[in-house]
Amino acid sequence: MSRTAKTVCTHPREIRRITRLITELPSGGRVRIVERNGQVLTGTVVERPAMQVFEDGDGREGLNAVVRIDDPAAPPWDADLWLTDIRRVESLDEPGG
Repeated sequence: MSRTAKTVCTHPREIRRITRLITELPSGGRVRIVERNGQVLTGTVVERPAMQVFEDGDGREGLNAVVRIDDPAAPPWDADLWLTDIRRVESLDEPGG
């Protein structure tokens, strides 16, 4: 089975950015995500994303990851987001708690 993504990362700077975003998306963490298109989503990270190898529409191989966000207050709402589509992640968890 082929794993395709609309965008893949091949440049070390892009890969470092994806790696940083993964650390900002802990399993069970409440987050606000601002996408590159300006859309803002708030919810709970179902499982910390893992970087994987994908192929884009041009057949170029590279890295990306997907995070699933859900909102327990609004079941069954959830969203799967490509990390390359995320501009910023803001933690909504209480510090130290």
